[in-house]
Amino acid sequence: MRVFGVILAGGQGRRLGGIDKATLDLGGARLVDLAIARLEPQVEQLAISSNSGAELAATGLPILVDDAPLGPLAGLLAAMDWAAPLGADYIASAAVDCPHFPCDLVAHLRLSLEGGGTIALARAGRVHGTFGLWPVTLRDDLAQFLQSGANPKLMDYATRYPLAYASFPDEAAFDNINTPQDLARLRTAAQV
Repeated sequence: MRVFGVILAGGQGRRLGGIDKATLDLGGARLVDLAIARLEPQVEQLAISSNSGAELAATGLPILVDDAPLGPLAGLLAAMDWAAPLGADYIASAAVDCPHFPCDLVAHLRLSLEGGGTIALARAGRVHGTFGLWPVTLRDDLAQFLQSGANPKLMDYATRYPLAYASFPDEAAFDNINTPQDLARLRTAAQV
């Protein structure tokens, strides 16, 4: 099973005043650099889905731009389009705004697929849909879904397929930064 990875960093950061979350500093490192450090060792190749990737070019990773700004699903489709010709079987996705996601995320997602399921998603207290393992064979179907005019919600798409869940004990590992308060809380925790 060839697993490639994508860091989903295409959001508009509206609740943070339009700031590119990927470039936010947390404990002396940008969120994108923290995500790279966690996901890159878990996958064969890694890319970043971003619609404002000029500042991210220095990472040396491919920057994937969405065909249309339709949220995480558009980032997944861009990753599938990038990875399919390179021979990837799955895309492992991780959100850039969750700086402490598990360093064994992909291993647990892969294990969960052994029990059946098409898509594997992380669960810690609740389902965290932006942390998943998505078969590249869904590429055409996902493109059709996004072009259909359907509400492009990640879970609306995912639940069309049998799901496997990788359970993680630490819900705080999936704390994300959506507001200035979230950022302040995680910056304080990083100083401890």
